[in-house]
Amino acid sequence: MASKTADQEFVEYIVKSIVSHPEDVKTERKVDEMGVLLTLKINAADMGFVVGRQGQTARSIRTLLKIIGARNNARINLKIEEPEGSTGGRGRRATTDADIDDLKI
Repeated sequence: MASKTADQEFVEYIVKSIVSHPEDVKTERKVDEMGVLLTLKINAADMGFVVGRQGQTARSIRTLLKIIGARNNARINLKIEEPEGSTGGRGRRATTDADIDDLKI
């Protein structure tokens, strides 16, 4: 297995610092003509920590990755893979809507 690059190590360090299951944090790195694609895999329970309110945490990580990429003349993109069993926001909204419907007279 190839050693991890600086961008992979950076993402893993940041994400492992904010999640409850750091042992489940994994990254895959692919390079093509569009640049570098880092795919982040995390535990379903940690999705909210990584995405943050209105996506602010994920946006911040992506911004920092762009700076790292600029220093190395590379375009770096981050894809956060939605883990199986994650509600991904849609499930939470549906539950909230159902709860509101239950309260209606």
